[in-house]
Amino acid sequence: MDIVFDKICEARPGPQWQRCFDEMWPAYRKWYLSEGIAARQTYLAGYRSIKTYMPELIPTYERLCDLAGGGDIASRFLSFYRPPPYLSGCSQAVWLGHSPMLVRNYDYDPRLIDAVILSSKWNDKQVIATTDGMLGVVDGMNDSGLAVSLTFGGRRIVGDGFGVPIILRYILEFCSSTEDAIEVLKSVPCHMAYNITAVDAAGAYITAYLCPGAETIFSHTRISTNHQENIEWHRHAQVTATVERERFLLQRLMLHDDPQDKFIATFLKPPLYSTQFRRGFGTLYTAVYRPIQGLVEPTGLAKFGRITWTTQKMKNYAYVIQMIANAGDQVSGMCGCIWTPRCCNRGYTLGHHQSQGREIRHQNIEPHEPHDSANLPPSKRRA
Repeated sequence: MDIVFDKICEARPGPQWQRCFDEMWPAYRKWYLSEGIAARQTYLAGYRSIKTYMPELIPTYERLCDLAGGGDIASRFLSFYRPPPYLSGCSQAVWLGHSPMLVRNYDYDPRLIDAVILSSKWNDKQVIATTDGMLGVVDGMNDSGLAVSLTFGGRRIVGDGFGVPIILRYILEFCSSTEDAIEVLKSVPCHMAYNITAVDAAGAYITAYLCPGAETIFSHTRISTNHQENIEWHRHAQVTATVERERFLLQRLMLHDDPQDKFIATFLKPPLYSTQFRRGFGTLYTAVYRPIQGLVEPTGLAKFGRITWTTQKMKNYAYVIQMIANAGDQVSGMCGCIWTPRCCNRGYTLGHHQSQGREIRHQNIEPHEPHDSANLPPSKRRA
């Protein structure tokens, strides 16, 4: 299975964003209506909710709705208000050392990822982020040096609120510090249990536990996997090894005092690196965010070794893609990825070279509860 990651540099929403959305929309529409249109909120309900909780985002939302064709269903989808439930895996941690760093593994079904890394300036801040639904964010950083990332919180509850990716988008568009992010996380409701970790250029960090119908809990911890204060969904915790991953990260941070390169390397091998692609939560990439330097370093484990590209300096559009490819270090059963830069009109597109690896066949997770890929949108970017 090949995954194509597009690296798009487009300051304002325009034709590149529209192209990607148009490619993904048929699959997203099918997912969005999978429970029937009556289960989804109206366009007006979504618009009013954004205006109530994230009013600064309204002009951007309207612009994206126009680019998406202005249709009722697409506009409801882009509001991220009370969408169908969805799950991911993921591990994330803040390394302080001589310079703060947010490192995360994104564990998900490779058929379902947007596979878009978008550099934009939709409002006053430049943002680089891995998108979800082409408006939302699963991890990213802005030019104030604020980096954020999410993990699933390991609870079954679904309620009133927004899909968490739009909350991360709002934070990156309008917040400058971890303190600013905390204020947003206190006030904007989330429709499922998710954990948000934020760190800024001053080294201030927080992990927030979001859950519908409850006040956000803030923890001064640098680690987040797939549970919150207590394990509630025991079967999910067992299958995803959330406790084991948390303990491993705690050990690395508290007992070993690893240098940054060694700490990053721990995310590229078990137990943090997951090969459970058939169950829908294999590690698709590792992202490293360096708030002080303004650097973003997504790191892939490729069939022929580890490959890193570095996008250098957030505050301009003269991106430098640094490629490091070392032979070996193969992981059995991985989804092979080879990263290649290719020039485009507005910067670089991060593409995927044709892999010779065998196709990974995906099935619903066993046990069934943690993930049901039949109810999620298959990506247009698949073999």
